[in-house]
Amino acid sequence: MAQFLDRYRIIEAQKEDSVSFIKDLLVYIDKLENDLRGENDRLLKELEDAQLDLDDARRSRREMQQQLTVTSQRLGQYNTDNEFLKHRNPYIIVLIDGDGTIFHEEYIRQGLEGGKKAANALRNAALEQCPNISDDVEVIAKIFANVSGLAKAMGRVGVLDNPQDLREFTLGFTQGKASFDFIDVGHGTERADSKIREATRWNIRNHNCKQILLGVSHDAGYAPFLDEVLRDESTTRRVSIIEGTPIVRELAATGTRVLNFDHIFRNDKLIERQSPYSQFQQLSHGLPPAQLQAIVNGRNQSPTPPNTWAGVTSIPLTTPPPMVFPVTLKNGTSGAFAAAAVNVVTPHPKLDDWVPGDRGLDPTLTISAVVLERTKRRAGNTKLCNNHYLRGPCPKGDECVFEHRHKASEEELKAIAYLTRLNPCVNGQDCDVEYCIYGHHCPSVGLNLAAVGGEWEG
Repeated sequence: MAQFLDRYRIIEAQKEDSVSFIKDLLVYIDKLENDLRGENDRLLKELEDAQLDLDDARRSRREMQQQLTVTSQRLGQYNTDNEFLKHRNPYIIVLIDGDGTIFHEEYIRQGLEGGKKAANALRNAALEQCPNISDDVEVIAKIFANVSGLAKAMGRVGVLDNPQDLREFTLGFTQGKASFDFIDVGHGTERADSKIREATRWNIRNHNCKQILLGVSHDAGYAPFLDEVLRDESTTRRVSIIEGTPIVRELAATGTRVLNFDHIFRNDKLIERQSPYSQFQQLSHGLPPAQLQAIVNGRNQSPTPPNTWAGVTSIPLTTPPPMVFPVTLKNGTSGAFAAAAVNVVTPHPKLDDWVPGDRGLDPTLTISAVVLERTKRRAGNTKLCNNHYLRGPCPKGDECVFEHRHKASEEELKAIAYLTRLNPCVNGQDCDVEYCIYGHHCPSVGLNLAAVGGEWEG
């Protein structure tokens, strides 16, 4: 009996465990079902949102594809229009510094008709040098020059008899082609240069400009400018230099293409004719006394080469007065040199009297010949500074390479003033600077060179 009772108790215990297990299992299943139902709702929501996003993305992609198609079509049209605009009005521009790149006198002497012929010749030459450009290319030419100064210079060297011919030539050149201009920039340095530089900068940025021809072969001052603007190969190919006079070394070093238009422009500089008096001045300048005496006595007859025309503002020479030069004779006892006065009358061809302009003659200077010669002999950093002694404080100050510390006498100041006047003022008789230190007429006019006695240590 006890055995059955034990077995009953075991079965009852197992029954209670089964009921508890089933109860726990049902609770777990209910909780799991609720969790899965919530997760399912969340996933359904996300799926719905993803479907909406997908539909929106598809719609946006279609719109973007349509916009891309339209944009590509517009870009193609823009490229076509841009290429058309770049080649619609192609032109070549010729910029010439007319004070140094000078037309042949055969053109200038013909006046109005010569100007038209020169314009036509220049246009044809420019087109021949640019064969790869389309046939409808336009040639634009601008010549910048001081016309009145150039006319005087050409008349002075004998290549132009009538200055009015040059004026007529400039009119003919301007009238010859609608795009050609001969521009008178008047007196003043850098006026033509600044216009050529600015015109070059503007045109080099214009894609319609296929070639720039610069008539500046005579002026080394354009070399830094060309180094500045010619920064790549494409730009370098679009710029060329017209060679009138032989191209200077600095411009040749830039590597710019050089064109020879010697059938249109002079290939040599204007050479100013010299009088015997000016030749004597060159021979005697800075020579030792013995050679100076030899020149005075006629024993030294070696010719000097003529000067080249470097500007257009110098004044024609007039017949000089008799000159008194110091001739030093050796003193056998002391070894010093005594200054002696020797009258030198230099033969000079008869020239027409020169009539000064509004500026008039510079004030007459009476100069000690001994002091003048001593001042001339100063060289290098011992040379007296013109600005310091004639104008006041030198703007370069301590950086100036010339002498400032020397206490100049009144005679030395006169000598400095005379030597400074040998440099012609760029404005000539048109100069309106009251205390201009440069010369405004021939140095022989208004000069009284006096011999001063006494010892001179050379």
